[in-house]
Amino acid sequence: MFTLLTIFFLQFANKAGSDVVCLSPTALKMRQERGVAIDSLDYAVSPLYLDSIRSMGAEVLHTSRWINGATIEASYQLMDAIKQCCFVDTFYVTRIDDTSINFPSISLHKREAVIEEAIDDLGSDQQINQLNLQPLHQLGFKGKGIRIGVADGGFYNANTLASLPHEQWLGYTDLTDDKDDIFGPTGNHGGLCLSAIVAHKEVSDGTSTGTFTYSGTATDASYYLFKTEEHATESPKEIDNWVVAIEMADSLGLHIVSTSLGYTTFDDQSFNFTYSNMDGLTSRGALASRIAARKGLLLVTAMGNDGYKSWHYLSTPADADSILSVGAVNKDGVAAMFSSYGPSADGRVKPEVCAMGEGTSLINPATDVVMSGNGTSFACPLIAGMAASLWSALPQATNMEIRELIIRSCDRYQQPHEQYGYGIPNAWEAYTSVTTKLPSTPHSMPYTKILHNRQLYILYNNQVYDILGNHITPELLNN
Repeated sequence: MFTLLTIFFLQFANKAGSDVVCLSPTALKMRQERGVAIDSLDYAVSPLYLDSIRSMGAEVLHTSRWINGATIEASYQLMDAIKQCCFVDTFYVTRIDDTSINFPSISLHKREAVIEEAIDDLGSDQQINQLNLQPLHQLGFKGKGIRIGVADGGFYNANTLASLPHEQWLGYTDLTDDKDDIFGPTGNHGGLCLSAIVAHKEVSDGTSTGTFTYSGTATDASYYLFKTEEHATESPKEIDNWVVAIEMADSLGLHIVSTSLGYTTFDDQSFNFTYSNMDGLTSRGALASRIAARKGLLLVTAMGNDGYKSWHYLSTPADADSILSVGAVNKDGVAAMFSSYGPSADGRVKPEVCAMGEGTSLINPATDVVMSGNGTSFACPLIAGMAASLWSALPQATNMEIRELIIRSCDRYQQPHEQYGYGIPNAWEAYTSVTTKLPSTPHSMPYTKILHNRQLYILYNNQVYDILGNHITPELLNN
C-alpha cells in the first residue's frame, strides 16, 4: 500500500539534554567583541527528542535552534503518533508531497526577474553612483573583512565564473531537496544577485579600444552561498530552509545576509498569508529575522515585485523589524512600477531603503557578460554590498549602527513613503555623519572632518574622535 509522505515542522517544548553551543570560533569572537551574550537560543535542539522521532520512523530534514523545532518528513499516520509525545509543543504542515493533487506551481512568479540581454555602456556606474558609493570605493573600502551570505534559489556557474572572486568564497550549503545541483542551470537567480555584490571584470564596449569596468558594490567582501529556494514547488518548507540558512550564517560568523526571496502565496492556497500576517511576528522567517538582528546579523531583504497587482504589499521576511527591506527605483530615482508597497501590517515604514532595481547591471552566469535585469531582487544585493563597504570602513560598528547610518542617510528620511520608504541611501553621507556618541556640538564650536591613513576622524574642541564618536588618543592615531 502506498503511503503519502508530508513535510511537517515540529516545535519542541524545551531543549532537554542539549549542551552544544552552535557557534564557530569566528562567531564566538564576534559575539565577544559586540557584547552579545550566549543564551538558550544558541544551544542546539534536544538530541534526545531527535533520536526519539527518528526511532519512530520519521526523517529529520532540518533543525532550528531559534524556533526550537525540526522539519521532518513523515506520513500522517506517523505524525498522529509523534504529536502525542510529551516533548512536542505544536506542529505545522509545511509541504504536501502529493503528485495526484494538481497544484500548478507558482515557484517562479514571485521573483519575476525580467531579464534583457543588453550591455549597458555605463557598466555598473549608475547603480553605484546612485548610492554615492564611489567615494568609499576610492578610499579602498570595498567590503574587505566583511562576510556576506546570499540565500537564494541556485547559483549557476558560481563555482567557475571568471568574474567572481573565488579566493573570497567561503563555501556553500544546499538546504533544499532539489535534484538539481546548486551550481546547475535551473538556478541562475542567486548568481545574478551575487554578481551585483562581488563580481568584477573589464568589459569591451564593442570598439577597438573602448572598455569599461563592471563592479559589484562590495568586490572585496567574502561570501557564502545558501540554496534555500526549491525549483519546482512553492511551499512554507522553503521558509524553514531559509531559517536554517540564517541560523547557519550566525553560526559561521557572517556579518550580512542578502535575501532576494519572499513569500505570500503558495501552490497550495491553504498556506497563503494575508496582509495582516505581514506584521513581523507571524511567519517563522520574520521571527528568525528578529532574532538574527539581536545576535548581530544585518539582514537585507527584497520587498517583492507585486506593486502593480491587487496584492501590492510586501512579502515575508521583508516584514521583519530591525532589518533593511529594499524597494526598487530606476536610474532616475523613480519607484519601479513593480516594487511592492509598505507599510508592514503593524504600521512600520517599509521598505526602509531603495536602490536601482529597474535596469540593474548584472553578470549573466551563463555567458559571463554584462546584462540588465529588473526586480527588487537586484536592488537588494546592491544595498547588501553597500552595507558591507560601509561596515569595512567602520569595523567597530554594530549591525544596528550600520543599519541606522544607512537609513539616516536616505533622501526621504524626513518624509518616508509607502513605496520609497526612507528613500535612496547615500553611502558617503552615512560614513561621514557624526553619531550620537560625539559630545553635543554647540553652534559656536563646529567640528572638522579629517582623513588620516585612509580613516575618517572628527576634530572637535581640539580632541580627535573616530566616526562612531570614540575618543582617539594621539598614540592610537599614530599607530
